[in-house]
Amino acid sequence: ANRHSSTSRGLGDVYKRQFLTLLEYKMSKKVSKDEALKAVKTITDEISKSSLEKEALEAVKTLILWAGDDPEREGLVDTPKRVVKAYKEFFSGYEEDPEEILSRTFEEVEGYDDAVIVRNIRVESHCEHHMVPIVGVAHIGYIPRKRVVGISKLARLVDLFGKRLQTQETMTAQIADTIDKVLQPKGVAVVIDANHQCMSTRGVHKTESSTITSRMLGTFRSDNKAREEFISLIHSPKKY
Repeated sequence: ANRHSSTSRGLGDVYKRQFLTLLEYKMSKKVSKDEALKAVKTITDEISKSSLEKEALEAVKTLILWAGDDPEREGLVDTPKRVVKAYKEFFSGYEEDPEEILSRTFEEVEGYDDAVIVRNIRVESHCEHHMVPIVGVAHIGYIPRKRVVGISKLARLVDLFGKRLQTQETMTAQIADTIDKVLQPKGVAVVIDANHQCMSTRGVHKTESSTITSRMLGTFRSDNKAREEFISLIHSPKKY
């Protein structure tokens, strides 16, 4: 009961804010038509999300029953809520704009035009075929054309695409293509090395295997020396 009342209060606050926006529009009080339409969309989206969340909770209960257990027993009674909350985090990448992450750039780089490489970025994703984890590391390099982006933004970009249902091949391409589109650098290189639990915890049970994918664009594709330097640097030993 408490969970439902808390959700209702949250939705009530949303509805109240958007209703006031619609009311102001109706009374012609400095609210544009676009703002009014946005308010309608927000209310519709919130109703849809609330309905989908209830369905998700019921779906988890069904899976527990299908597995052969009792979703009403003490240890499992709150499991649907926990699973749905976890899935919201696992798949939060659908709610973010990858291009927005890279939108803020810096031009004061004293003419720096060599490779910028961030290696060993933790990758956490889920296989779209079995919905089990893909865990590994990503290495990203790009050769700037007059402007650079904060290096933490590259890690955030990996997180964004990781927090979606993925194949490793698609994720590698999405990361590289987004950097290429937004920053328009001279070259982009992305390598991902990851373990797929659909191979290690089920099926063939190859626990020591990993999958490596790469995408090279621009200079990294056309210049063998640049590509070899990138590969060498991401595998060089740490000195700190």
